[in-house]
Amino acid sequence: MTEQDSRDTSRASGGAGAQAPDESAVKAAIEEEAARFAGSADNASPVDGERLFAPPFFGYAAGDDPAWRTLSSGAVECSWTPLEAFRLGIPDSSASASDLTVVSAVLPATPETTGDQAATERFPAARWLASRHSHGRSVDGLARCLASRLGSMGIERVVPDHLPSFRTLRHPVHVFTSTWSHRHAAWAAGLGTFGLSEGLITRAGVAHRLTSVIVRARLAPTPRTYAGFRDWCLFYSSGKCGKCIGRCPPGAISAGGHDKELCRSYANDVVRPWAAARFPDMEGAYACGLCQAGVPCASRAPGAGD
Repeated sequence: MTEQDSRDTSRASGGAGAQAPDESAVKAAIEEEAARFAGSADNASPVDGERLFAPPFFGYAAGDDPAWRTLSSGAVECSWTPLEAFRLGIPDSSASASDLTVVSAVLPATPETTGDQAATERFPAARWLASRHSHGRSVDGLARCLASRLGSMGIERVVPDHLPSFRTLRHPVHVFTSTWSHRHAAWAAGLGTFGLSEGLITRAGVAHRLTSVIVRARLAPTPRTYAGFRDWCLFYSSGKCGKCIGRCPPGAISAGGHDKELCRSYANDVVRPWAAARFPDMEGAYACGLCQAGVPCASRAPGAGD
């Protein structure tokens, strides 16, 4: 286990007999860390220091929610359940699935970022490129803030994609998947459903980044106000949208879904060299994301009535 993993994965000091953490105190601590993160260096653009993302918001899913069995047997069958990930991080923990809660966080793009992105037609806007280039620092920074604060409260916690065994995998149906899916965790935590472009449409829209932390604390779950994976997508619910199809420069989105191979090829083979020439200070930057702006679900969930 690396030094970073040891900071993100921790045992509670009190053992099996420790008093259960107070739910209101845990959620208050999470909100305090979110507010601190919003103004931190981890949320500052490398270009001009402006905020990369709007303040995060959260959803909660019980570790023994039947939704995890649905995910592990269907949509993302290569992914860990919360208990599997937790035991990988803390093998000697006595926690059961019912002891755990998945804290899912949404980091919305700022209105300035989505506005700039909506005005482009082939390449990402500078703000969008900067947020995509720095999103790893941002989402990891938020996850570490949460893990550190919860650890100081004596709460066992694991950041799944910080585990040494976390992997992105090839999949015969889904093309790419991973051993932990932040998008599906957010779906389980009542935060939104998937769109035609395969982005997660939250009440703040589809333009965002996600992270999640598994904690040994029983926190009231966020109700899922939807039944399926795509309920908030206007295309799937009514057939009256599909705006993201026309926003995709390589044509990777169609009525049949999202061609991940074509999407990735465009970002790597077309956008990356363009960005290298135009933004030399953002070494290795690449992105597209035009399907996440200039569309009805960019900053809201119209399929949910928002």
